[in-house]
Amino acid sequence: MKDRIGRPLYFAGVKTGKNYVSYHVMPLYMKPDLLKVVPPALKKRMQGKACFNFVTIEPADARELSVLTKKGLAGFKNLDLPWARPV
Repeated sequence: MKDRIGRPLYFAGVKTGKNYVSYHVMPLYMKPDLLKVVPPALKKRMQGKACFNFVTIEPADARELSVLTKKGLAGFKNLDLPWARPV
């Protein structure tokens, strides 16, 4: 999947900060229905619409992030992007 000028479209990423690690899942912006499947434990860690912050992570939270990421990837592959439509 590419952006409007041909670069790979950003899907997800990890950023290390001074006091915590952030995990960004961009499909949460593009597919708001995914917000409905975010478990309460992860919602407590959300900053904004697509970012989760962690100082430590429980194995259950890591599994939930994995599930959310896989669901996001499945939806990401089927995005209807205006610039990707055939003319």
